[in-house]
Amino acid sequence: MPSWLAVLRRYLGASAIGHLVWEVAQLPLYTIWSTGTLPQKVIAIAHCTAGDMMIATLSIVTALVLAANPHWPDDRFRPVAALTIIIGVAYTGFSEWLNTVVRASWSYSDWMPVFDMFGFRLGLSPMLQWVVVPTLAMWLAMRVRMSEDPASLATSAAARRLMHS
Repeated sequence: MPSWLAVLRRYLGASAIGHLVWEVAQLPLYTIWSTGTLPQKVIAIAHCTAGDMMIATLSIVTALVLAANPHWPDDRFRPVAALTIIIGVAYTGFSEWLNTVVRASWSYSDWMPVFDMFGFRLGLSPMLQWVVVPTLAMWLAMRVRMSEDPASLATSAAARRLMHS
């Protein structure tokens, strides 16, 4: 299997686990926590995690198309990672606005820390999710890759940067 494909698979696998854990942990920050039934909560977690994985997949594919070269992830790893996070955060901001303001599909509980952006209240937790989860997933994907064959990766730019961070 090409190394880029292995890294991509590990990134998406780590993303799935990270987003599932985050969705479960942040559920009390939404009103469904106090108003929904257990089946509704389970469906919400599954639905949101599936949506997160669509965002994660489209974000990294778009970033790869725009910023990678044929030597990724050995080269241009950080620009792809940064663009992946930027796309995820941008889409999440749009989605939170669309679903809390325009559609009113969901709402924040009083426990959700919020901030104002362009005159709209956005939840801090979902925005942080799109910084934390992709960052950890990228790190894990590359960390596992380095541990598989450190001798062959010792000269790669991405491996050197990760070893020194």
